[in-house]
Amino acid sequence: MDQTYTPNKDLDKQKIGIISEADQLKQEIYHNIRFNLGLDPKEMNRYTCFMGLAYSIKNRLIHQWIDTQKYCRDNLPKRVFYLSLEFLPGRFLKNYLISLGIEDLARDVLSDFGFDLGALEEEEWDPGLGNGGLGRLASCYMDSIARLRLPGYGYGIRYDFGIFYQILKDGYQQEKSDNWMRRGNPWETLRFENVHRIHFYGKSESYTDIHGNKRFRWVNTEDVMAMACDIMVPGIKDEFVTNMRLWTATSSREFNLEFFNKGDYIGAAEAKILSESISKVLYPNDAIEKGRELRLKQQYFFVSATLQDIISQYLDDHQSFDAFSDWAAIQLNDTHPSIAIPELMRQLMDEYGLTWDESWAICEKTFAYTNHTVLPEALETWPVDLFSKLLPRHLEIIYEINRCFLNNLTKLYPHDPDLSTKLSIIVEGDEKRIRMAHLAIICSHTVNGVAALHSTILKTSLFKDFNRIYPGRIRNVTNGITPRRWLYQSNPRLSKLITAAIGPDWISDLDHLKHLIAYATDESFQSQWREVKLANKKQLARYTLRKTGLGVNPRTLFDIHAKRMHEYKRQLLNILHVIQLYNQIRENPGSQDIARSFFFAGKAAPGYAQAKLIIKLITSVSRTINQDPLARGKLSIIFLPNYCISQAEKLIPAADISEQISTAGLEASGTGNMKFALNGALTIGTLDGANVEIMEEVGKENIFIFGLKADEVVKKRQEGYDPKKYYEENQDLKKIIDMIDSGFFSPKKPDLFRPIVQSLVDQGDYYLVLADFADYVKAQQAVAKAYQDQNKWTQMSILNTANMGKFSSDRAVQEYAKDIWKTDSLPE
Repeated sequence: MDQTYTPNKDLDKQKIGIISEADQLKQEIYHNIRFNLGLDPKEMNRYTCFMGLAYSIKNRLIHQWIDTQKYCRDNLPKRVFYLSLEFLPGRFLKNYLISLGIEDLARDVLSDFGFDLGALEEEEWDPGLGNGGLGRLASCYMDSIARLRLPGYGYGIRYDFGIFYQILKDGYQQEKSDNWMRRGNPWETLRFENVHRIHFYGKSESYTDIHGNKRFRWVNTEDVMAMACDIMVPGIKDEFVTNMRLWTATSSREFNLEFFNKGDYIGAAEAKILSESISKVLYPNDAIEKGRELRLKQQYFFVSATLQDIISQYLDDHQSFDAFSDWAAIQLNDTHPSIAIPELMRQLMDEYGLTWDESWAICEKTFAYTNHTVLPEALETWPVDLFSKLLPRHLEIIYEINRCFLNNLTKLYPHDPDLSTKLSIIVEGDEKRIRMAHLAIICSHTVNGVAALHSTILKTSLFKDFNRIYPGRIRNVTNGITPRRWLYQSNPRLSKLITAAIGPDWISDLDHLKHLIAYATDESFQSQWREVKLANKKQLARYTLRKTGLGVNPRTLFDIHAKRMHEYKRQLLNILHVIQLYNQIRENPGSQDIARSFFFAGKAAPGYAQAKLIIKLITSVSRTINQDPLARGKLSIIFLPNYCISQAEKLIPAADISEQISTAGLEASGTGNMKFALNGALTIGTLDGANVEIMEEVGKENIFIFGLKADEVVKKRQEGYDPKKYYEENQDLKKIIDMIDSGFFSPKKPDLFRPIVQSLVDQGDYYLVLADFADYVKAQQAVAKAYQDQNKWTQMSILNTANMGKFSSDRAVQEYAKDIWKTDSLPE
């Protein structure tokens, strides 16, 4: 580390082929530490080494990105703009190294410096740009857009703070600020020249233009500036690089000098502080009015900046908007960006002088909308009063869209007057509200669900009337995951084993995993498969010990339930079964057929009291069981705090069983189920979301399905579901609930979990936990029996991985590109 960086000398060496790749990378790291960080490379530590390597990687990617963008401009393909309020990319370091094909080179260079690549990864904080499946899906799709060489770009917000950092204090979730930017972000490129003005408040006024046409303008506004921050998204060992463009809020003025000179220092900076709060935190608390207003501001802020950016790019090469919808495809990832529809109308009419009909024709051919829920109460709505105050011009446009839609609806269906009430964008009543999903459906050329079952529910239930008036508009694109992140990167041991057996083509074409079927009964291959799984379980055990202080036996069955905490995802059903296993051990210590370790991980929304109480129940049960000598070596429960992408990359490769046990008909798709199965975990789950399609791919004999089906859930509720009947008739279940109710797991606060018991027994058990309990126990018994035959279990595991080709995000993005976006990959 005492080498001195001499740019001219080393450049000359490189030109004549003297300097090696390793020496070049070393010199780049030295240079970055000295000139980007302003530090002495001779005093390199783990953090400065990480930063030096990061800048070197970023420079390589930017070089390829510039070439890619030039190639796109020269070829003028149709562009795709993917709008999402969330992205959840995970750590970038290893992903970029793999994409550039220099992982081994970097590992060797770091070793020469005395550092380990795995340890260096821990210097990077998970980007707080998303919360759960929505953001992770968006990031998977960006990976596939780059892999497929599609001219596509992600747009969102660069949040300064993530949703929150979860800690457990006495078993309760506590939220701390997720200051992921506290040491800067070496991966982003700030585009100081790419700034757009965003308007809020004010009023809309009409005027007559020079041609005698009635026009509108938005006046007396309060303005915020949106600055672009680019983060590169590379393909795999390819020079194609696209980007996410994330917007950060800055004030239109730094501070009010008049206030400052009068001594009002706080008032002088107030505008700047309020402006920059827009991109400060992911998902502000919308339980209060200010939080709701900020949430709507965030949504409009990013779509307005995005559309200004898109139009600016378009006008670089076009003189009119005639070709706009042939040049741009805009995908709305859920309803959050749907305010983009009236905003594009506003910009085209008010800023560029197009007529209503011209603007509407462009919008109809440009937007597509992905729905991510089957719950009517989860569909986003906004108060008309809030829109009127914050976005007055957009409210006028939405009302006009709705008027045109309802007039047309009345002409087409004159004998169905109720249809207008059901489908109107505006909900009438004491508080008028705007239904954003209705706006998105009416104004998009395509609407898609994210799993076959989900799309069927949209067509036959949630949006059945829209499906009737717009036949063919609602279609299905089953979600997918990127195999680069979720197998090749996160499970290198299994990746090496697979590649040694069938070659590397599966990395870019997941259907090649089908070749593993021939190895499913091969005893030697099975043995290696089990060795990989055990090594991954040992790695997770070490991580668990470091994070929680709890030891776990890697030779037990690892049953993992890792996802957002929500009652419909039924972590509660899982812990009830754990208590049953505990009772069996207490009553008959020799009864356990296999030893099991149950892992839970997931965050509850800060205001979701019941989900937070379920976390406390899980941690209380965990403490009781883990401290009981009777359970030692037979049963253990771990709740891992602060579930995130980097934690998922340790949990998923180690899983034997994947818990996908949501109430049937409530999970739109899920992608965790795909990630676990791809890594050889067997699924225990209901026929919900993508579980249905996973079962079809891997075979009924290689998955553990239980519980009521979606139609049976509806029927049971309609017939008058009585959870007390299940409570009274199943003595094992009754004993479990009585233990919880009596304070067995909370002796200092016996009534602590009474709300959970009441929700199950006295308040209708909306998510049918008790109705599915007995069948879930049977499925878990089948798991235990299968696990005892390790050869058969390993065969099932291999077949799960082998049959996951359908669930690649490459396949999903190809479907979007072909059927929705109507764009092609750029040739190599």
